[in-house]
Amino acid sequence: MTVGERIRNLRKEKGMSADKLGELIGKDRATVYRYESQDIENMPTSVLEPLAKALGTTPAELMGWNSNVSPLPKSNVFMRPLFNSVAAGFGVVADNTIVSYIPTFITTPSEQEQYIWISVQGDSMSPLIDDGSEILVKKQDCVDNGQIGVVLIDGEDAVVKKISYGDNWIELISINPYYPPRRFEGADVQRVRVLGLVKKVSKNLQ
Repeated sequence: MTVGERIRNLRKEKGMSADKLGELIGKDRATVYRYESQDIENMPTSVLEPLAKALGTTPAELMGWNSNVSPLPKSNVFMRPLFNSVAAGFGVVADNTIVSYIPTFITTPSEQEQYIWISVQGDSMSPLIDDGSEILVKKQDCVDNGQIGVVLIDGEDAVVKKISYGDNWIELISINPYYPPRRFEGADVQRVRVLGLVKKVSKNLQ
């Protein structure tokens, strides 16, 4: 059962109209219907919590985290922000508005603030990270040789690349062979700063 189906079923079980539910959560009827039809993905926590309360359930139950079918973990799940670009996610551009929130399992709760989701644009990391994929990134200033990370070039160009190190060089490698590696040597190494490590890739099936 989808989240939208659970919302609709709970609403009808309570004999509640879409207008009434909308009133309780501060939304209009059309928005309620959009929730029920799954037109709105990655429901923000600011809506999820009052929606669950209005329907007499919990956010976990509403999202299906307690379901017997492919359940999400019941603990260590946090709503982490989704940004619309790599640059926005790390505050490189002025418009770093949060698009929505995604429930995310994080092994160490004390590190939850270090995790963000980013919507990736472009195909340089395809087929591993396709255009429009969402990546979970842990903010940190270094990664191991060969790992995929988010790096900032010249203080303004934030990109996702496989990172390779040498004694006096760093190379940023695209998975898509159409894009050649970018190599920085000597003093130019200082132009590159690691911002985070890619921990997970979420793709939309076509």
